[in-house]
Amino acid sequence: MNFKNCLSAGPARLSRGGRAGRVFAFLAAWLGFSLLTKATETHPPPAWPPPPAEPRIVFVRAISGPPDIGVRPPALMRFADWITGASGSRPPLDRPFGLSLDESENLLVTDTGAATISYLDLVRKKWQRWSTVGDLRLLSPVAAVRRGSTFFVADSGLGEVIAFDESGKVRFTITNGLERPSGLALLDDHLLIADSLRHQIVVCGLHGELISSFGRRGSGPGEFNFPTHVSVDNRRRIYVTDSLNHRIQVFDADGRFLREFGSVGDGPGRFSRPKGVAVDGGGHIYVVDGVFNNVQIFDDQNRLLLDFGELGAAAGQFCLPNAIVINSRNEIFVADVFNHRLQMFRYISQP
Repeated sequence: MNFKNCLSAGPARLSRGGRAGRVFAFLAAWLGFSLLTKATETHPPPAWPPPPAEPRIVFVRAISGPPDIGVRPPALMRFADWITGASGSRPPLDRPFGLSLDESENLLVTDTGAATISYLDLVRKKWQRWSTVGDLRLLSPVAAVRRGSTFFVADSGLGEVIAFDESGKVRFTITNGLERPSGLALLDDHLLIADSLRHQIVVCGLHGELISSFGRRGSGPGEFNFPTHVSVDNRRRIYVTDSLNHRIQVFDADGRFLREFGSVGDGPGRFSRPKGVAVDGGGHIYVVDGVFNNVQIFDDQNRLLLDFGELGAAAGQFCLPNAIVINSRNEIFVADVFNHRLQMFRYISQP
């Protein structure tokens, strides 16, 4: 008996309710089987290097908006969203650009598309966002850091660094001598500002007072050609992305040149548009390349160890990535600008 005959052999004696019940049971069984099949077909997250090599970098998750860190709006707002079909209370990231970690390892994210700064508390599942501070509307916030109760944001459109508190009240601004601030980092009680148009790192105190600066335009040791990013490792060394010299320069805490690595090219260990730079707990140096859409990892002898990423929108792929930060648990966050998200990875250390 074929499948058609099976369906027509005895249904004439069945009530409509009986037939509906059998159809419902069939659909329920089919749905359960489909869900089970999907569960068993779940693929492991991307990892690098690929199998059969032992993985060192593993994709963890993507963060595009507050729901991705577990933020739940108030019940009344959820009900309003359900009625209207809107989700305006939970705006996603547009073009996440700058990243940093505060003393509690919460994330600060600047968004040049939405012209906002976001503060992500991943433990308490809170997401704060500012588009204005005091009477100032942000134009192009490119980097932000926090020390204590003070937030500092570099706005390249305004050409200044703004210090404000959690309520959005401006404490002071740093304008003197700045032309196009592009990167920020904290070193002890000093604020380091990468000024791409001055080709310098400007050093200020935490109340905005100018302390010193180092660098000038050029291609020699300690000289810059449009520096864009600055970061500090746990040994108080300063890393500067010397963008159009296609290299990373390393300095001591007093701004004295130590070494450099990288050069222009499309081979391993070379750069096209180096962007963010960060260092993990093992002293490995991670450099984002916006054109190659990848992250290259070096040891402290400037040797390339591994790279991960490529152009695309899937997990572990990038579209013009920019910034990178690494916390004490060796969790890596990359600003994946035109995929409108952050991507989180984890470095798995050797035993």
